[in-house]
Amino acid sequence: VQLQASGGGLVQAGGSLRLSCAASGRTFSRYVMGWFRQAPGKEREFVAGIRRSGDSTYYADSVKGRFTISRDNAKNTVYLQMNSLKPEDTAAYCCAADQSSTYIRSERSRYDYWGQGTQVTVSS
Repeated sequence: VQLQASGGGLVQAGGSLRLSCAASGRTFSRYVMGWFRQAPGKEREFVAGIRRSGDSTYYADSVKGRFTISRDNAKNTVYLQMNSLKPEDTAAYCCAADQSSTYIRSERSRYDYWGQGTQVTVSS
């Protein structure tokens, strides 16, 4: 599967952005999907994940209550709604697909397919 993320940009602290990740192919609903981010000089970290049917989500503590992950299997797309953005949210955000797991995993190694990043910059 090929993944294409979009929706990044420059926003002031306290603002919102919505990221989208479009997947190719007809098996999108079979993948657990995740969003990760990587800030300069830091390791890539898990942000949020969602199960195949969308019935369960999981968030990193740093974004819980501010970010919402969702998916539309009919459109082969996963979203990340980001509210109350902080300067520390600045990073390149990318989506990833896990073809093997039933449950959401936060480990990078669990994900099989990765999209390119979309830059999110939050100014103070």
